Amino acid sequence: MNTAPKHIAIQSLPSGKWQHQHQNGIIRSFVASRKKYLWSKRSFDICFSLFVIVLLLSWLTPVVALFIKLNSKGPVFFRQKRIGRNGIPFYCLKFRTMVQNDEADERPAENDDERITAVGLFLRHVNIDELPQFFNVLAGQMSVIGPRPHMVADCIRFSFVISSYSFRHLVRPGITGWAQVNGYHGPTHDYESIVIRYYWDAMYVRKAGLLLDSKIIFTTIRQGLLNFLSVIPTVFIKHRVKN
Repeated sequence: MNTAPKHIAIQSLPSGKWQHQHQNGIIRSFVASRKKYLWSKRSFDICFSLFVIVLLLSWLTPVVALFIKLNSKGPVFFRQKRIGRNGIPFYCLKFRTMVQNDEADERPAENDDERITAVGLFLRHVNIDELPQFFNVLAGQMSVIGPRPHMVADCIRFSFVISSYSFRHLVRPGITGWAQVNGYHGPTHDYESIVIRYYWDAMYVRKAGLLLDSKIIFTTIRQGLLNFLSVIPTVFIKHRVKN
């Protein structure tokens, strides 16, 4: 992927001045300028999350739970403290994809991570593990569209790299976002990946609107379908090599 335009665009990242303003003042100004959009966005979040929970998760959850239980010991769901809107922490829900381990809240999942189970590998590749987060959306802790919520350890680490990192917390974190549809998801191993992902998150906060949200949703659905069709043989091959 050609990242040259993104490197140039990084020069326009929100400056450190955000750190020198009163956080409550920034929040009030942001909300006041986008009241109609934020109201419409929340209404959509409630309707869409109810749709997914009733028509999809109601029957999919028992199926996924059975495979998780048959594959490894432990709970069906995994709860992890993440940082939400305005820096307020919340517990993010996922289907459990790893064996139970003491590093779950400190060490992000990596490619070929030995902690990931066979069922978890499939769930991760097709993003089914993220579906329980629609309960977080319904509760108002997340949105369908927004910057991905990071665990506390990552937020602290990224804040040392980018002084204005809290800028992305002006909106609710999302199940999918602009960074994800542009190919930036998964672990962040270096300075470049942290900065470019923050660039897309910051641009979303600046330009968020119903048109951009619609574009992200349709792109996510298209990418998800293509990924599902291509990933099944890949998962089985990786699992056979791993064993």
